[in-house]
Amino acid sequence: MTIKKRMLGSLFAGLLMAGSAIAEPLKIGYSDWPGWVAWEIAVEKKMFDKVGVDVQFEWFDYVASMDAFAAGQLDAVAMTNGDALVTGSTGASNVMILVNDYSNGNDMIVGAPGIRSIKDLKGKKVGVEIGFVGHLLLLNALEKNGMNESDVELVNVPTNETPQVLASGQVDAIVAWQPNSGQALSLVPGSSRIYSSANEPGLIYDVLAVSPSSLSAHKAEWTKVLKAWYMAVDYLNDPATQEDAIAIMAARVGLKADEYKGFIKGTKILTLKETLPFLEPADGFKSLYGSTEIADDFNVANDVYPEKQPVGSYIDTSLMKSL
Repeated sequence: MTIKKRMLGSLFAGLLMAGSAIAEPLKIGYSDWPGWVAWEIAVEKKMFDKVGVDVQFEWFDYVASMDAFAAGQLDAVAMTNGDALVTGSTGASNVMILVNDYSNGNDMIVGAPGIRSIKDLKGKKVGVEIGFVGHLLLLNALEKNGMNESDVELVNVPTNETPQVLASGQVDAIVAWQPNSGQALSLVPGSSRIYSSANEPGLIYDVLAVSPSSLSAHKAEWTKVLKAWYMAVDYLNDPATQEDAIAIMAARVGLKADEYKGFIKGTKILTLKETLPFLEPADGFKSLYGSTEIADDFNVANDVYPEKQPVGSYIDTSLMKSL
């Protein structure tokens, strides 16, 4: 009888432990970018409940979200494809399982009054966070205009400080993404957008990157997370619910809905059908693989990390394709 009781007690304890493991929500870090703020639609409209998955979204500043993921505090984090490589190079392994969007104008180079084109930047100072995605955008713009990095003087500026630096006159142009790029345009009368991610679609993909251990242990749950995401995208795209969706997103970042509409226009938030062509291995920006390879080359060339990363190991398209 005693042995039976012990066996039953052990079984019960094991079931409790298993139940606790299952009950633990998937923790996802996200930050202020329209393609990630759209997760708020799924949160507010209980779409995760509808697909049957328990998630906990945590709001961060962008760099802080990657730090939290690297520290093991999150199961997944919203990053750019290039920054997924940077994070992985530090030992924080991750796998991109979802492409939320590609930047379609929100990442931009803003020129001070009198600077109307990239060629006007020759010999001028450009404020940019060196080694980050804005730096890659700048290099692409220079190359497209027959120039290179030596034709400008780079001033290393944290992205969230670029509007103030442009306004102070310390630089002739800045590189930033929304909302910082929009703030620069508002803060400096006569400033203008002289190049943007709309000039090179696919330069920047925004993704959901998951730790390999969480993906392995909870693949079915992550598939449900993706289902909820596409429900949110449908809600945003449906004319009948679009206004409500934008209001939800705007409230998350403390802006008026009318103001936030412009941010959404500069972000190509992708439906599943729109995403699929980007998932095939190919060279160039029209493939997630090709774009990430370009980002890898950029990161190595700029000493962000010393050796090329195994790009293929960072991408798992199977969950998207299964939908």
